[in-house]
Amino acid sequence: MSRIEIDDVRKVYDSDEGKILAVDDVSLEVKDGEFVTIVGPSGSGKSTLLRMIAGLEDITDGKAQIGDTVVNGVAPQNRGVAMVFQNYALYPHMTVRENMSYGLKLTTDLSGEKIKQRVDEAAEMMGIGDLLEKKPENLSGGQQQRVATGRAIVREPEVFLFDEPLSNLDAKLRLHMRTELQRIQEELGTTSIYVTHDQTEAMTMSDRIVILSDGQIQQIGTPEEVYAEPANQFVANFIGSPSMNFFEGEFEGSTFVGDSFEYPFSESIASQIQDERESETLTLGIRPEHVEVDGAAVDSGTISASLDVLEHEGSDNYLYLTNGDDEWTVRVPGHDHYHEGEHLNFTLPEEHVHVFDEATGENLIEHRGETAVSPPQSA
Repeated sequence: MSRIEIDDVRKVYDSDEGKILAVDDVSLEVKDGEFVTIVGPSGSGKSTLLRMIAGLEDITDGKAQIGDTVVNGVAPQNRGVAMVFQNYALYPHMTVRENMSYGLKLTTDLSGEKIKQRVDEAAEMMGIGDLLEKKPENLSGGQQQRVATGRAIVREPEVFLFDEPLSNLDAKLRLHMRTELQRIQEELGTTSIYVTHDQTEAMTMSDRIVILSDGQIQQIGTPEEVYAEPANQFVANFIGSPSMNFFEGEFEGSTFVGDSFEYPFSESIASQIQDERESETLTLGIRPEHVEVDGAAVDSGTISASLDVLEHEGSDNYLYLTNGDDEWTVRVPGHDHYHEGEHLNFTLPEEHVHVFDEATGENLIEHRGETAVSPPQSA
């Protein structure tokens, strides 16, 4: 096992339109045995960063280190990494056993008996021992993914790299394979980096999450930290489903004044916001599950809205409300009963309210997560 250290790594591509900056001064340390997920929208640079670690892309600037070795310029097969791809990349003319053993035959001097032992052990771990003589065309998508993962395991690498390995599977099988990959990683204790655009995978599988946008790190933290204390509005919007409610407004004294409601803050929080802000316009945010629906009489901290749409989703109900031009999404327990057209009163617990600066996107309420980082400043 090995730690991974990335220092000020950049990737620039040349194109007919000029230079394209895909990864912009990224620094990251993955601890020995840690499972880190890199998540972000399409085009954020997450797969490019992973491929630079693997040696499949050259590093334009900066340094990548695995263990004690700087791997810039080191051939992929000599980096001690094993990579699992989205498309499985199995040889169609080979059996499962041959696919799993092929890399070992090419890159090691292990005996045939030792290679067979490794393949048998990995196949047993992945639950594909009875498929070893089949060819990929006779396997389901889930079985092919198990083969691809088993092929990585037999190499006994220092580092596992996963590039959206579950995106071709259906929802039920993805859930099952997430559990399997977590179990295997915990059993082997191999340092792992997992790339995905699926925030659910990131939140459920990771020791820590790296959130990328436009080639830059927006925040690094545990799943709990990036959910509860987003560093900026991008993270707040990207993490969580349904996404956070956002409302633009201004501060008057200690009160946030939006288009259709006012929200009074405590003096301590209001003072912190006023000290940190750079622009007059601010954005108040709160997650749908943190809005507290209450039939109590309206007071200075209560908001009233009309229920336009009610969605039943088993254990949860989703309420879509409007007050003036503002639209709210609220998640409540499935046993709570409401009716479309009725007016509801709700409150916003201050400990779950976020305020973002329009100029920087930064969350102005102090973060409790130690690994939260400041968002990149706009040019």
